[in-house]
Amino acid sequence: MARRGPLLAATLMTVLAAAAPPSAGAAVVPPGHATDSTALFMQPGVSHVLAEHRAAQIRNVAYAIALDVTAHDSATGHVAIRFERVRPGDVILDFRGLHLGNVRINGAPAGTLDANGAHIRLPDRALRDGSNVVELDFAARIAPAGASIIRYHDATDGNDYLYTLLVPADANALFPCFDQPDLKARVTLQLTVPRAWTALANGRVAGADTLAGHIRYRFAETKPLSTYLIAFAAGPWTRFSSTVAGHEVALYVRASRAHEVDADTLLALNARALDWLEHYFARPYPFDKFAMLLAPAFPFGGMEHPGAIFYNEDRFIFRERPTLPRILGREATIFHEVAHQWFGDLVTMRWFDDLWLKEGFATYMAAKMQDALDARANAWKTFYLSNKPLAYSVDASAGTTPIWQALDNLDQAKSNYGAIVYNKAPGVLSQLEYLVGDAAFRAGLQAFLAAHAYGNATWRDLLDAVGRAAHLSLDAWGAQYILRPGLPVFEQHLDVRDGRIARLAIVQHPARSLSGSGTWPARLEVLLAYDSAPPVRIPVRVQAETTVVAAATGRGAPAFVYVNAGDHGYGLVQLDPRSIAWLEQHIGSVHDDFLRAMLWGSMWDLVRDARLAPARFIAMALRELPHERDEQITAGLLGRLTRATAAYTSDAQRAELLPRVERALWEGASDTARGYGERKAHLDALIDVAASPIMLARVDSLLDADSAAGAPLRAPTRWAIITTLSERGAPTADARFAAESARDSTSEGKRLAFVAGAAHADAAVKREYFIRYFADSTLNEDWATASLRAFNALSQSALTLPYVTPALDSLPWIQRNRRIFFLGSWLGAFLGGQTSPEALARVNRFLDAHPDLPQDLRLKVLQAADELGRTVRIRSTFAASPAASSQ
Repeated sequence: MARRGPLLAATLMTVLAAAAPPSAGAAVVPPGHATDSTALFMQPGVSHVLAEHRAAQIRNVAYAIALDVTAHDSATGHVAIRFERVRPGDVILDFRGLHLGNVRINGAPAGTLDANGAHIRLPDRALRDGSNVVELDFAARIAPAGASIIRYHDATDGNDYLYTLLVPADANALFPCFDQPDLKARVTLQLTVPRAWTALANGRVAGADTLAGHIRYRFAETKPLSTYLIAFAAGPWTRFSSTVAGHEVALYVRASRAHEVDADTLLALNARALDWLEHYFARPYPFDKFAMLLAPAFPFGGMEHPGAIFYNEDRFIFRERPTLPRILGREATIFHEVAHQWFGDLVTMRWFDDLWLKEGFATYMAAKMQDALDARANAWKTFYLSNKPLAYSVDASAGTTPIWQALDNLDQAKSNYGAIVYNKAPGVLSQLEYLVGDAAFRAGLQAFLAAHAYGNATWRDLLDAVGRAAHLSLDAWGAQYILRPGLPVFEQHLDVRDGRIARLAIVQHPARSLSGSGTWPARLEVLLAYDSAPPVRIPVRVQAETTVVAAATGRGAPAFVYVNAGDHGYGLVQLDPRSIAWLEQHIGSVHDDFLRAMLWGSMWDLVRDARLAPARFIAMALRELPHERDEQITAGLLGRLTRATAAYTSDAQRAELLPRVERALWEGASDTARGYGERKAHLDALIDVAASPIMLARVDSLLDADSAAGAPLRAPTRWAIITTLSERGAPTADARFAAESARDSTSEGKRLAFVAGAAHADAAVKREYFIRYFADSTLNEDWATASLRAFNALSQSALTLPYVTPALDSLPWIQRNRRIFFLGSWLGAFLGGQTSPEALARVNRFLDAHPDLPQDLRLKVLQAADELGRTVRIRSTFAASPAASSQ
């Protein structure tokens, strides 16, 4: 085994060299000699230095793009770029497409230009002060992955579909442009496609011309857009439309799935979101049209292009009866992307260091919308469950970053995407609104949008606007929550004497020393809960390391205390021993679903901190699950139960606990007194954890049944069962795989078959998949992402251990060639699939051996390695505890 690691690493390097894309443009337009003053600007990527220089040099940008996408693997185009130059000097364009052809500057041939496959230098001598027009011919790649134009082949009916994805800085892989968010431009587009196709883009369709076998769509000029928001899609889409709440909304979906989509629901949800946001922001929808596309194999949940939102098709079309968490998740995604039309599209961050300014706000506004529009959601409980655990797990790691993340080059922007931006930032905004009040918060947002409409802003602009509305300086608050890495821990110190509270104190400290010293200012609500009396809620401001809750002194001894009731504060709550003891026995008697969800979270944090034996948590979960009737809490609790069972327990403990866990999950899935969502959550957990021959046989038998968990057994769950059978090496696995492949020959079925194949417990299969992740240019990124967890199944950690180092070696290549979320998924899968000290040692050896690893990648490794480190520590701490006596 020790010899196989270097062999795999060598194989990986060979694969990466073969898969590296050729440099673009330099062979067509030979590079000249950079002048000393602008040589830095011509380096790869879009540097912050270049962006600041251009923002001061040019303004009033417009792009007129004509693009032909009728060829299979490449698009040819022409762009006319208009801009005003307000400072003399060379002007630098960004372009790394396939080919650069004729260039004309202000009507004259440009001649030989300095073009290096990353940038094009427009010489000062050819430009003039004021208005300029630069025209360029170009070509860009079309491919299933790694290209600015994604091609998807529908195996169901043989049709092809195209769509763009340019965030954060792939617009320059499509066409020559100024690819930075603060050089917004008006865009007109002409798109030539096969005659049977239709197309959509940011602007309205202004006309269409029929050509020989083709059709050319002409789209109207847009409002000012950042380049990463430019978008189009083309293919034989089916179109739905309606007018709801005064808004005309269109939906595009591929033809083979049009019969599956609940179009009326999706159209209505988007329209209701538009209506609510217009009222909340006191500002009409800021763009000229509204359409959405369900994009097949889309690599993330959604993308907020103005006038053409793209959503992940697989998350929006349900192939089986959806559970409440899936319904609410789809709804939240819609609300998030529609909120972006104001936060992100109308007002855009000046640079990607302020990525949170759009993503955090979109998530927070989505929660506010869900609270107003969907009573089922219990929206703030949903918000807590969806955001806080993810945020806390990353923010408590050695790889955490501030919300505002310094960024020298857009090449590194992919690393800024993650839980800090998407999950911590909205949690911090919740604290901000609680601090200043609802009215001041809303007034500040309205003022911010009015001041920066169709422009750019920074986090300081936002806090200034909210602070003015609240008549409060937020500078100190911003320094702690926006610029400081990490998070506070709020320790509960409860002293009870003679049945009364003698002292209740909140002691704050950073979760890690890297956060430095000092107190995060916080406004919290302290809850004193009683067995036979109403709870007492006490507002508290935390402004020091120790805050005594004076209003609690002398009150009756509570059953438990919780210092962040309502989830207004951002920080981990460390329960006091009295509260832990009561909750361990009585947590299910807490009637408030929202509070109960948070209490389960704090108990789980004790497990992850190696303060509570995982077997004790498992015993709690098994005792309470039969009585839990909240579908969201059930789903989250089952996820923790399976993680504790599969990863945190020793082999001996697992052997003792597993039969009880399997039996409880089977009984929960079979319990006709439960709702479908609860039963389905139990079934999913059982499929995930089943390992004994008896239970594997029971799970296998479901494939011959008409239904499971109270609903017909459909393809996604059928494939999940087959994936588990493959992972466990069940004797029926191969036959079941072949039968299901024949049964489900759709594009979606082929994707799920690819996932199931990755779970096969065979060294040759693992090697084949690993190489395909890099060398197979036809492999869609969504397929690769979906298969990573199956490849790294916990039960196969010994088989996948040799891939830990090669997976880490590949990080620079992945950062260059994959989309924004893939890097986190890759690390989370390869490190999350391990539990041993040897795996952790390999990660540490990698970091020690690569002191020159870019800091953003190093931090990503540390974030992902945190869970592995916790797993090793938990297993070591409680390895000697017999499972039965740990209850």
